[in-house]
Amino acid sequence: MLVVLVLAVVGCEPKDNALRLSGSIFGTSWSLVYVPKDVSTDPSVVEAAVLEAFEVVDSTMNTYVPGTPLSRFNQMPVGEVIEMGWDFAYLVDEAHRITRLSGGAYDVTVGPLLDLWGFGPKGPTAYPSVEEVDAAKAITGWSHVDWDPTSRLLSKRKPGVEVELSSIAKGYAVDLGADALDELGIENFLLEVGGEMQARGVSPRGDQWRVAIERPEMARSGVQAALSITDVGIATSGDYRNYFEVDGTRYSHLIDPRTGYPIRHDLVSVTVIHPSTAIADAWATAMAVMGTTASMSLAEERNLAIYVIRRSGDTLSSQWSSEFGSYLEPSGGDRQ
Repeated sequence: MLVVLVLAVVGCEPKDNALRLSGSIFGTSWSLVYVPKDVSTDPSVVEAAVLEAFEVVDSTMNTYVPGTPLSRFNQMPVGEVIEMGWDFAYLVDEAHRITRLSGGAYDVTVGPLLDLWGFGPKGPTAYPSVEEVDAAKAITGWSHVDWDPTSRLLSKRKPGVEVELSSIAKGYAVDLGADALDELGIENFLLEVGGEMQARGVSPRGDQWRVAIERPEMARSGVQAALSITDVGIATSGDYRNYFEVDGTRYSHLIDPRTGYPIRHDLVSVTVIHPSTAIADAWATAMAVMGTTASMSLAEERNLAIYVIRRSGDTLSSQWSSEFGSYLEPSGGDRQ
């Protein structure tokens, strides 16, 4: 599931010995601002290390690329078995945990429903019938998958079952890229892929990295909240960029696996801060599906740092969990 790009770097244009790299990956953009520990380190070496980390995800879990192991699994018949890698095993274990804690609001087997509603690789389709939704729901759920975490063997129990990790894999790519930078001895950097970020150390100014949560409005852009972060990952999910309309009704790309239908509630954006960008990525999707009340309650219960924006008519208001407050700049938002 695509995560909406809602984060922008604020006040961290490279200065002095800070360097910036950028490019394209996963159908989106990536960028890196960093302070090299050793001025003799060639930026091309840094870029190569980051891209090699991204390739771990792109070559194994990108379902838009036909030859990846995950793409092959999604096309496999019932009973055929494929061995997956350790990275896949880690993400599946984390996905299972978040599925359980979110009461099923997060599910990496939601692919058939995404395809049905026109948010998969095949693109838009007609508004589905109740029978079509029920049929897609019938092949959604990990109970339709055979998975042995020890041997890492994966197979499906029903035709049409798919595993889709885009709601956690992009954040994982950021984590892997950050680890690659650590191995190069780079301690101060902000790495971003399609809005998902990992901040380490200090900014070129010598203080924490400052980022902004974008105001979720298509007509006019702006900053909803300003944050100061370091040594954490951050991800945002929302329903205001990726959607389609039928007879004046807007349908979000965020599908609730429990109902089979796009979400229809007042929450329009969720930002999650967590040491792991992958986990922040997955939780942002889960809580965007859950809605304001349920997500705030779970965040307080699990000590998760989340910031939600909801809409009432033409009015936007924000709310955040206890763990999130320390990241807000003094004028970073108003609890309403």
